[in-house]
Amino acid sequence: MTNAPTSDIVHIIGGGLAGSEAAWQIAQRGIRVVLHEMRPVRGTDAHRTDKLAELVCSNSFRSDDAANNAVGLLHAELRKLNSLIMRAADANQVPAGGALAVDREGFSEAVSAALQSHSLVSIDRREVGGLPPEDWRNVVIATGPLTSAALADAIRDLSGEDSLAFFDAIAPIVHRDSIDMNVAWFQSRYDKVGPGGNGADYINCPMSQEQYHAFVAALLAGEKADFKEWETSTPYFDGCLPIEVMAERGVETLRHGPMKPVGLTNAHNPTVKPYAVVQLRQDNKLGTLYNIVGFQTKLKYGAQTQTLRMIPGLEHAEFARLGGLHRNTFLNSPKLLDTQLRLKTQPRLRFAGQMTGCEGYVESAGIGLLAGLFTAAEFTGQAVTPPPATTALGALLNHITGGHIETLDVGPRSFQPMNINFGLFPPLASAPTRKPDGTRLRGNEKTIAKKQALSARALADLDRWIMDDLHMADAA
Repeated sequence: MTNAPTSDIVHIIGGGLAGSEAAWQIAQRGIRVVLHEMRPVRGTDAHRTDKLAELVCSNSFRSDDAANNAVGLLHAELRKLNSLIMRAADANQVPAGGALAVDREGFSEAVSAALQSHSLVSIDRREVGGLPPEDWRNVVIATGPLTSAALADAIRDLSGEDSLAFFDAIAPIVHRDSIDMNVAWFQSRYDKVGPGGNGADYINCPMSQEQYHAFVAALLAGEKADFKEWETSTPYFDGCLPIEVMAERGVETLRHGPMKPVGLTNAHNPTVKPYAVVQLRQDNKLGTLYNIVGFQTKLKYGAQTQTLRMIPGLEHAEFARLGGLHRNTFLNSPKLLDTQLRLKTQPRLRFAGQMTGCEGYVESAGIGLLAGLFTAAEFTGQAVTPPPATTALGALLNHITGGHIETLDVGPRSFQPMNINFGLFPPLASAPTRKPDGTRLRGNEKTIAKKQALSARALADLDRWIMDDLHMADAA
């Protein structure tokens, strides 16, 4: 442990991917860091080693295709910003087709070695119980979805918000442009105009009696994901039951719950009353993503995709996120954090990683990197604006700190963690319509061209941000 005054040190709590990346970015800018990682003095239900950046689930960082995939684009952006996590991943890559998968032991060894050997990084293996001491003036909390109870309780008490440590039910999210509006229609129930609404705020998908009964049967028959060992003793959140659990209570249950058809008239066939209706609600300010209301589920992804595409209007749905149910600890970040990831009520505390409401290894590392950049800039009296929302890093940060919609009927629990996806990016000023040879784009070619244009815009905007705001001359 360093003996330097606490005002001259940045304290980082949590040695996962986000905490490790934040520590690296801060130390690389000449600032002393104490990285607090309680393992192995105190273990968790998920970790098995004392190494930093241990991968507790998959060894995959997902697609490495920067031109056509949002997470591949995020890889490229992190590499441009000299990410330690990406450096270690690239050095320990194993064959995985177009994905970036790593030797998990070699990966965490590489991250651990880099930080342990850094002259400005000290690693403290004691648990930080409760809030960090008041004389720690610069703190990054990156303790992940399995944050210890003492720290989670302290954060909840400080913020006035539940830290949501229970089975958290997540509804699937659909890309708006993949919904068939020749079948679906816009309408609020009873045409009610709510806060910020116009009486046509939901997309509605109608079902006949035959379609409804087939859908319920598929829900009940679909293969369910098993709970992880550390999740088995955590109860469901009563207000957010999985849809298949509701279906088990009786075949008509859903028709009197999230699929009730009352107060709605099919704009395409006004004289025929739907037997059941599936509603989708706008999920981001851009209007590019819609979540399926009340459809949180524990179905495995294959069964889930097949079943959801039985819904009229969603036969060709593209999903930004599938539903899930798991033990999680995360903040209501749009309400609690500012655009620099600081807790509004106590700005000395900055948050990073999955606690902020991002999902995935690379996303956690990305938010850790931003927390490190913001902390280092503030520490040295500089001002750094957030990355443009047109970049993968900026789009993810925007989702966490303000891109999500809050509505009175849903309340603060409407914010949910998410992986990076192109639905979080601002739309292009004009979508591509023609190939380089001048011929018109058709079918899936339009989707591919749009993704490539979003990626190209992101990388160009990130390069300008690196040069203008970070003053890094080595932007690739």
